[in-house]
Amino acid sequence: MTVIVQESVLEESCNGGSVKERQTEGKIDLAGEFIAPDSNSFGHSFRDYEKESERRAGVEEFYRVNHINQTYSFAKRKKEEYGKLEKAEMSIWECIELLNEFVDESDPDLDEPQIEHLLQSAEAIRRDYPNEDWLHLTALIHDLGKVLLHQSFGGEPQWCVVGDTFPLGCAFDESIVHHQYFKQNPDSTDPLLSTRLGVYTENCGLDKVTISWGHDEYMYLVMKGNKATLPPAAFFIVRFHSFYALHRSGAYKYLMNDEDREMLKWLQVFNKYDLYSKSKIRVNVEEVKPYYMSLINKYFPAKLRW
Repeated sequence: MTVIVQESVLEESCNGGSVKERQTEGKIDLAGEFIAPDSNSFGHSFRDYEKESERRAGVEEFYRVNHINQTYSFAKRKKEEYGKLEKAEMSIWECIELLNEFVDESDPDLDEPQIEHLLQSAEAIRRDYPNEDWLHLTALIHDLGKVLLHQSFGGEPQWCVVGDTFPLGCAFDESIVHHQYFKQNPDSTDPLLSTRLGVYTENCGLDKVTISWGHDEYMYLVMKGNKATLPPAAFFIVRFHSFYALHRSGAYKYLMNDEDREMLKWLQVFNKYDLYSKSKIRVNVEEVKPYYMSLINKYFPAKLRW
């Protein structure tokens, strides 16, 4: 049975407010820190990596492999390879449809196809921020980089496509999920890459930081390479939405500059909807598709290089 989402799937509404507003009841402090609720309006808890479940062992094994193999040199090679945008040519909506084939192995909360999560996130934001159409579209496209899993893109393994992201080229922070497995990562014993700053300088800006390779970084490259006209905050959200060590734990703030700190406020808004709109409630795709197609046409070319 398909249920059309008439109301936001979140209990707390930001009531269409701007990013300059402050709302503590809604668990978002737009003047600074993000306070994550323990559950959504259905009582479901999220990102519980210790909770016993049939998915727990698989999620932990995912991060073990991820943390061993995500090195500074690996991420730089992948960025160079995929930054050429030579894998395919297709529209945003064609890419969305490809994601129906995949379930994210790193996510302890979701066992539904990705298109469900994209529409849940976008519709929840649309309800609470009706005037920020760029943010609705950002929610819809934020995970499209997961097409790296598709055979036409080389069928990349999930460990280098999904999961939490983190800086490479400097020490691994203990707040990163399943941090213990970094002990087997070659960068952990490198005299330079294992230090606090590594190859970076204080407040150098996140645009200068090499992030672990995955769907976030890839979609960011696609947006840049195809000259999407979304505002800078949309690019920041797409690139760093899985960087939980930063926006959940406050790690690596010493690498941020003033522009990053402003962009982080929008990411903290988005993060609530990315995580806490996950539910079993379904969205009627055909009903909402015309609206999102209008946004795609507004901010993207008809066909993109991937």
